[in-house]
Amino acid sequence: MADRLYTTRETDEILSALRLETKLEKYILARIAFSISLTEDGINVPASRDFSGAEMKRPTFIGQDELFIKTLICDVYKKPDIDEESFYSNKSIIKNHIDSGAQKLKMLFEESGNNADLMIKKLIDRVEFRGRKEMLGKGFEIFLGKEALSKKDVVMAINDTAIHANSHMAIMGKPGVGKTQFLLKIMTDIRLQSNFQTNFIYFDYKGDVVDKQKFFDIARVQAYRLLQGDQTLPINPFMLPAYDEQAINVSAREKAESFASINSKLGVVQKGALTAAIRAAYTRRANTETPYPDFRDVYEIARTTYEEEGKQDDSLIEVLRDLSEFNLFWSHGSEIAPIEKLSDRTLLIDLHAMPVLKELVAYLVIERLYKEMSVMPDSPINDNKRTIRTILVIDEAHNYLNQKNIFLQRIIREGRSKGIVVFFASQSPSDYQQKFFNFQELLEFAYIFQCEGVSASSIQDILGCGNKTAKDLQTEIARLEPWQVIARSPEKTEEFIKFTAEAFFKNY
Repeated sequence: MADRLYTTRETDEILSALRLETKLEKYILARIAFSISLTEDGINVPASRDFSGAEMKRPTFIGQDELFIKTLICDVYKKPDIDEESFYSNKSIIKNHIDSGAQKLKMLFEESGNNADLMIKKLIDRVEFRGRKEMLGKGFEIFLGKEALSKKDVVMAINDTAIHANSHMAIMGKPGVGKTQFLLKIMTDIRLQSNFQTNFIYFDYKGDVVDKQKFFDIARVQAYRLLQGDQTLPINPFMLPAYDEQAINVSAREKAESFASINSKLGVVQKGALTAAIRAAYTRRANTETPYPDFRDVYEIARTTYEEEGKQDDSLIEVLRDLSEFNLFWSHGSEIAPIEKLSDRTLLIDLHAMPVLKELVAYLVIERLYKEMSVMPDSPINDNKRTIRTILVIDEAHNYLNQKNIFLQRIIREGRSKGIVVFFASQSPSDYQQKFFNFQELLEFAYIFQCEGVSASSIQDILGCGNKTAKDLQTEIARLEPWQVIARSPEKTEEFIKFTAEAFFKNY
């Protein structure tokens, strides 16, 4: 099986020049070139017999999409299958289309007045997002259950901007009362109703979900089981929208603050050392095809600096060593390319086997999602229905809410206009009463299962009810049966509703 091919020299020069202009990686540009040529040239693509250009490794170009790419080629070429040499080698269909497509990209760039942004816009205009267009304007109607007394259907119109200010949600309740099954049902409904175009990133803190294969199959979820076997998250927290000096300096300082917010042992000196190590790691990778470091780079630089200055290992070196040796995130030399756009993936990150670093891993992924979100255009609205692009699902959220996660706060504040939504699952309404950030006022949807010891003030804030009602509900919430839920009422004449929640296993 061939593991590499060589483009023409001209193709390499075109892709290298476009990389500087577009800030896209060369393998991404090669994929675009391949796609354009496969669409426009089809089986009439000219054979390329020049191998004087750069090496294109198979894992870098193919990633996890081998079956998908083979299917595309077989469909265009009307073949039941494709042999290895024809698929990926110096005599392959892929090489022919990369070289031909590079010429088309060059022409498109010139037609765009050598303006990279205009070229990308023209590329987007060529694509027919049929599924996305079908989803625009389509409101989600999630059946949640039936009211206790009236037996009326309880339906959540989660993206209706005429009714709701945002789409953030919290599910609260002690273990074993049904909240996880309720959450899985909601997530599966959203995936199906959106034609799988609304994605989610799910942090499984306790391992309650990772063994539910039926959920993965129906909702089309990719699971990553950290510290179990050799699974690694194909995510690089150091990837940035741009790699200029200012962007790198800001990101390095933010990373240091992130580490310090999780680990109280990291003081001013350690934050400074980490910031310097991250900046140096970017410098080491500058002017390469992958201008972002990994944790091994940062750890080696920090450790070398400590040795040169005669410092003893401390909590910073310990955390960086763990991140490097546990191989949690993508690193250079990996056979699989890092995920280019996290918000386009639906995945579950299983953290339950990790003795340490759970919160830090989540923090770094959330930061990466925010960086993507910050450069997104606003999410389209049609007929008062806003397109939801990605949902961040945080299980056992009480482990995260008391940390000053600035990126989570920013997603909650700014995500509405971008179509990025946060779902929490926690054990009590009291978890959302944090002094440094008011999570409660930004939760449009709140569902309370059985909880004990809940304060009246947190019930009042979560449900928006009166003080007397909140005090009466303290006892009611403590006595709820499994699957029974207290929530805000959609009717202005009522302060709350009580209903029986639907479960994933009953619906699927």
